[in-house]
Amino acid sequence: MTTPLLILIAGPYRSGTGGDAALIARNLETLEEAAAPIHRLGHVPMIGEWVALPVLRGMTEADAAEGDVMYETAHRLLKHCDAVLRLPGDSAGADKDVEIALERGLPVYRSVDEIPRRGSAAA
Repeated sequence: MTTPLLILIAGPYRSGTGGDAALIARNLETLEEAAAPIHRLGHVPMIGEWVALPVLRGMTEADAAEGDVMYETAHRLLKHCDAVLRLPGDSAGADKDVEIALERGLPVYRSVDEIPRRGSAAA
């Protein structure tokens, strides 16, 4: 494999937090902990919240009420992703990401160790 994969990192973000900002931040940190190992394997890590959070900050309450920006952003991103890394933990959104990835025939990894290293030919 010489072309880097765009890998969506899916796992709990809001799930199990009860809206507690510190717990949500910790969940984001957990998602982000997988980014550097994916990069070291020669791929491009992506987390839906990296895209969705700035979108949410720019929305009015009326905009935000029209749908779940977090889920919608992840679903749009999946049209561009080559694989999903599903981290442990209960998350309806991450489960939906896996479902969509499987429907599209994309690989779903359950551990960074399962992700193939990109060949050095096009580093």
